[in-house]
Amino acid sequence: MPPGRHGAYLRIDLTRGTAVSVPIPDAVAHDFLGGVGLGTWILREEGGAQADPLSPDAPLVFALSPFVGTPLTTSAKFAVCARSPLTGFLSDAISSSHFAIAAKQAGFDAYVLVGRADEWTRVVVDNGEISLESAADLCGKPAHACERDGFRTAAIGVAGENLVRYATISNDGRHAGRGGLGTVMGSKRVKAFSVRGSKRVPVADPRGVVAAARALSEASLGPATAKYRELGTIANVLAFNRLNTLPTRNFQDGTFDAAPSISAEALHEMDRVGRTSCAACTIGCEHVFAAPSGKNVRLEYESLFALGSLLGIDDRGAVLEAARLCDDLGIDTISVGGTLAFAMESDRFDLEFGQGGQVLTWIEDIAHRRGAGDALAEGSRRAAAAVGQPELAMHVKGLEMPGYDPRALQATALGLAVATRGADHNRSGAYELDFSSESDRLDYRPEDAKKVIAIEDRNAVIDSLILCKFLRGVFGDFGAEAGELYRLVTGRSIDLLAAGARICALRRVFNEEAGWRREDDDLPERFLKGALSRTKLADMIAHYYKARCWTPQGKVPSRLQRQLRLSR
Repeated sequence: MPPGRHGAYLRIDLTRGTAVSVPIPDAVAHDFLGGVGLGTWILREEGGAQADPLSPDAPLVFALSPFVGTPLTTSAKFAVCARSPLTGFLSDAISSSHFAIAAKQAGFDAYVLVGRADEWTRVVVDNGEISLESAADLCGKPAHACERDGFRTAAIGVAGENLVRYATISNDGRHAGRGGLGTVMGSKRVKAFSVRGSKRVPVADPRGVVAAARALSEASLGPATAKYRELGTIANVLAFNRLNTLPTRNFQDGTFDAAPSISAEALHEMDRVGRTSCAACTIGCEHVFAAPSGKNVRLEYESLFALGSLLGIDDRGAVLEAARLCDDLGIDTISVGGTLAFAMESDRFDLEFGQGGQVLTWIEDIAHRRGAGDALAEGSRRAAAAVGQPELAMHVKGLEMPGYDPRALQATALGLAVATRGADHNRSGAYELDFSSESDRLDYRPEDAKKVIAIEDRNAVIDSLILCKFLRGVFGDFGAEAGELYRLVTGRSIDLLAAGARICALRRVFNEEAGWRREDDDLPERFLKGALSRTKLADMIAHYYKARCWTPQGKVPSRLQRQLRLSR
């Protein structure tokens, strides 16, 4: 058993009711690290790029990393990977907490679900032993009702059961949220996935890991994470509003007059009830608020913008209730917000901006596919095309836009356009460049392409090791310092940023095999006016491809695939 790893993944065939341990070559584990890197490699090996996302043949991968189970802060995370039923391309999402630790201790570095069960099923892995149990009694219940004593469970809500194309997988109150991973799980008739184990993995240098973990924990409580501890990510609302980059009323505007009423400051003054954190985390960024129903809800910036300013809603209570409802139903807040925003701007739905009460009803209808909610359960791209108004859907590759207006953040515009997951701020992270002194956010320059790429490569490493991105400001030299953590855990040295570039290329190759075309790297026409023209975006993308050493059409050439060890 190599340090930090079990050296195999468990392939669970739901149709046959069987499971087999599949070795992971040591070179592969080293090249792709874990998390989204390893998960994408396994997904490709299992034929995920060719299978229809909702077919029995489609694999659903839960991937861990060498850091899971160590005392390194924020390391209790796992990745979920599949071909997205919303975009048709790669979807990979990160979730946190105790499920990751239990899955690692159950004896594998990853788990792959293939096939389709005959009935609603709970998959149970107990120290490597698998059983499939009826979950008929759990249907119609939220994910948190699927817990089992002594186990840790990832589950879907009603939206996943009804194959809403942007359903989530939830565990410990956290969510693998974007791209419809819960939809893929629902298509396999898996309601819950429960794990436990006692198989701890040794690390190469136990004393070194403990010392490094102590130093990293101390650094994690410094000024780089103060914003997250004090107000959380919702602190972005007023700052973004001042910069004209707070998406408002389906991106018709970049400022929201009522932003102060849904701001972090207002929420903390009126509604905050506490602060919490994921397992194995010292930061504690999660702020909990009381919804009008009396139930508590965690609220992040992306949920707040998507259910607030994007819909023209200035009622904090309505936003909190909508976020709570999405959590219970198992539905992605960004995609449901983006889809409802399209419907509000359209004249084909009985829905208007600013109507918080209406939104709660529509979210329920979407999750249950009732009435017109059935059309919106398909996502904004499909719903807009169906009513002949595709120009009103704000998405990239079918994934609804996150809470950054690209007209005022031009590096972000590039990052969103080329992102493999679709309109995605987490895998790209180009907004960091826009908000830094190294770039003019209103005037992209050719040399910015390499800076965007550097952020993408670093984020690929973070999402593969897996650590929390809120630690990025804690490292002085990320490649060297994170590389030392990797060496202490695995006993091997590595150029982590080169590994990040390899993982980014692998994700692009997966999408090529899934049918990606050059025109898929684009932004909605609404954004391509004024300073950010279509010609300028095309020029930005061309610089990006060239800096990546990809072809002018955006493909990873065979020579580079061989060099990066991506070729089969």
